[in-house]
Amino acid sequence: MFNRTRCLQITAALASISLLSGCGLFSDDGGNGEQRIVVGTTSAPTTLDPAAAWDGSWELYRNVYQTLLAFPTGATKPQPDAAQSCEFTDSGNESYRCTVRKGLKFSDGEPLDAKAVKHSLDRIKTIDAPSGPKALFGSLDKIETPDAQTVVFHLNTPDATFPFVLGSPAASLVSPKQYPADKLREGDKVTGSGPFTLESYKEGSEAVLNRNESYNGFANRRNGGATIRYFADSKKMIAALKGKEIDATYRGLSAEEVKDLQSPASHDAGVQVVENVGAEIRYLIFNPKDQQVSKVQVRQAIAQVVDRGALVSKVYQGTAEPLYSMVPKGVVGHKTPFYDTYGQPDVAKAKKTLKDAGIATPVDLTFWYTTDRYGASTADEFTELKRQLDESGLFRITLRGQPWKAFQEGYKKGEYPVFGRGWFPDFPDPDNFIAPFVGKENAVGTPYESAEILNVILPKSRRESDRSAGIHEFEKAQQIFADDVRLLPLWQGKLYVAARDDIAGAERALDPQTVMQLWELYRKTSW
Repeated sequence: MFNRTRCLQITAALASISLLSGCGLFSDDGGNGEQRIVVGTTSAPTTLDPAAAWDGSWELYRNVYQTLLAFPTGATKPQPDAAQSCEFTDSGNESYRCTVRKGLKFSDGEPLDAKAVKHSLDRIKTIDAPSGPKALFGSLDKIETPDAQTVVFHLNTPDATFPFVLGSPAASLVSPKQYPADKLREGDKVTGSGPFTLESYKEGSEAVLNRNESYNGFANRRNGGATIRYFADSKKMIAALKGKEIDATYRGLSAEEVKDLQSPASHDAGVQVVENVGAEIRYLIFNPKDQQVSKVQVRQAIAQVVDRGALVSKVYQGTAEPLYSMVPKGVVGHKTPFYDTYGQPDVAKAKKTLKDAGIATPVDLTFWYTTDRYGASTADEFTELKRQLDESGLFRITLRGQPWKAFQEGYKKGEYPVFGRGWFPDFPDPDNFIAPFVGKENAVGTPYESAEILNVILPKSRRESDRSAGIHEFEKAQQIFADDVRLLPLWQGKLYVAARDDIAGAERALDPQTVMQLWELYRKTSW
């Protein structure tokens, strides 16, 4: 850990986290299992029912719900959690069998058995919530439960990524007694089998988590419980950290705040910053229903004008780097097709593209972004994008911001011609940076039915149990993205956990899905 003696060591890898090794005033003795931790974040859940969320709500889910498989820190493949074991039972990756651990119970005392697993996953497809994770289970045909401990997943197509989906919070297991099969659970209660139980919840304010004494899974809990405080304003969150009102923060720090927390003054005030190599990306989505951006030449011209280097330099100050593919650096198969296709920003080339297509300039467009989801720098990011496009003389951009819930409703209804989103991986595989964005129903709410990706590339790559064997297919998909410009990658960010210097475990607190594992945090004890 980074402590007052400032002894620092950093190593970087996609599925691991920067290790900050400490030497000094505190001993990392494994933690006091009775002490509670208070964590601040700007990413509040949109719902407590996992059938309705494919977003930052997973931060809470990972800590209160269990999944058959999971990704312990450092894992690149899913490992057993509620399952004792899982495996494909055929050579075509179309039948997947899991054996559930015996004796598991939900927090209401009901058994977590094969029937509960089937109920939990079937209801996702039955309810089909607009912002739910149904699309992740597109390959799932049906579930059979031959006995109380055995679950067999029959897939409608070969899918070597299915175990990765089962390891994500999308596959959170819920008590059939408390969660209806055909509608969402209402209220502010959670009934799961995860490392913690939800003692109380105040929407947009606080979640109080206690140790689940009946938990049986992979997590080694190193604290007595945790309280999550939700902040709409990252400045208030940082003030709470410096004022010792919270022990750690995650999500929503601006570049200026990260720089401030990394300063000698903050270190001397007892604050440490753990820098993590992450796969977080930001990108623009173009809605084909809009008359202007339905024209590929308009999208290509925007791709030709946007200066990612200037964007990350001015707005993110070293906390991000330019991204030229939807598959980020560090993920198997990463290429740079947007750079290879469009090169350096070039207004003259963009002007020619529009002129040759007979498109009058300036092109009027409205760019939408969320004001309270991705941190305080989002507004500055869109201001810089507007500046670049307006100064080209080819575009006239209007900016509009909305709180996350309203923003989400708007893009799902197709109301925005251009809008910005962030993506945190569901699982560490290149498929998860391609598949979620294509299809009639996808993660961004605007249909993108690329026949080659949907019918050829993804099916072929999913037949490969060795995920590195499908690299060529993912390279082709990335080039199709660059040619179509239905999505425009902007930057890839680093992830930061800021904490008081008596808090240990921050270097292990993020799993490969960049989801916070609260059980890893604990308070150091003095020598």
